[in-house]
Amino acid sequence: MAYVISDACVSCGTCVGECPNEAIHEGPDHYVIDPNKCVDCGSCASVCPTDSITPAE
Repeated sequence: MAYVISDACVSCGTCVGECPNEAIHEGPDHYVIDPNKCVDCGSCASVCPTDSITPAE
């Protein structure tokens, strides 16, 4: 199960450098996670200052 980034994202970019698979990239409104690259490690969620990264349901 991949992680997702909610609309609460402020596009600070903190999560990008934490992703070991380069699954996070800029989207039209905020950063997004490519579910095909995400390995569910949670590294991005642990550094997100707005807690906008959560496991997908």
